[in-house]
Amino acid sequence: MKTKASTIHRILVVDDEPDVTELLKYKLEQEGYQCEVLNDPLLFVGRARDFQPHLMILDIMMPELSGWQLCRIARSDPSLSEVPIIFLTARGEAEDRVKGLEIGAEDYVSKPFNTKELMLRIGKVLNRITGPTQKDSLSRVQIGGVVIDEEMHQLFVDEKPVILTATEFRLLKLLMERKGRVQSRENLLVNVWNYDTDLETRTVDTHVRRVREKLGRYANLIETVRGVGYRAVEV
Repeated sequence: MKTKASTIHRILVVDDEPDVTELLKYKLEQEGYQCEVLNDPLLFVGRARDFQPHLMILDIMMPELSGWQLCRIARSDPSLSEVPIIFLTARGEAEDRVKGLEIGAEDYVSKPFNTKELMLRIGKVLNRITGPTQKDSLSRVQIGGVVIDEEMHQLFVDEKPVILTATEFRLLKLLMERKGRVQSRENLLVNVWNYDTDLETRTVDTHVRRVREKLGRYANLIETVRGVGYRAVEV
C-alpha cells in the first residue's frame, strides 16, 4: 500500500463499464488515493472541474464521447489542461498509442490490464508530475525571456505565465537544461515520454510545434537539427 503523504492524490476514472470503474476505485483507494468514477462521459467536464484531479484515467471506446474527445476537451480547458491522462482501452495497436500521446496523454494501458502494473504506471506518472516540488526552491532555468520554474511547475514568457501540459513542460525543461546540445527524437521519446523508440517520432514533432506556439516571439528558442532532432539555443 502507498505510504501516507501530505498530499492525497485525486484520480478521476471515466469508463462506461461499471465493473471496470468499481474495480479501479477499490484498488486505487486501497493504494491510498482519493478516487472518483464516472460511467457517463457527458458528465466529464463538470465533474472534473469540481473534483480537480491530479490524474485522469480515460477509456477510449465509449458511446457519445470517446476518450480521445475527452482528452482534447481537457487540454483546451484552463482548469484541466495540465492534468496528466492515462488511456485505458481494449485498442492496443501502436498507431492508437501514438495518437494518444500526440493529443496529450501520458501513458496508454491496454485491456485486459494487470492492476499491479497499472498502479505502478499511475505512481510513475504522479512522481514525474510532482517530482520537481522535491527539489531546490530556487531551481529555475532561463533562456532570454523564457523561464521554467520547477517548484511552481510553471513557464513564464516575458514574466507572464503560460500554460503547458505536463508533457510539454518536461519537453521544454529538458531542452533548456541541455541548451546547445542536440537531442534526437528517439532520446526525447525515452526521456520525456519514457517510451521505447519503436514509436513513431512524429509524436515529438507534434509537441515541439505546440510548445513553439506557446513561446510566441521566442519560438526559435527550439532549433530543428534536420534529420536528427532539436536543441535549445539562445534567443
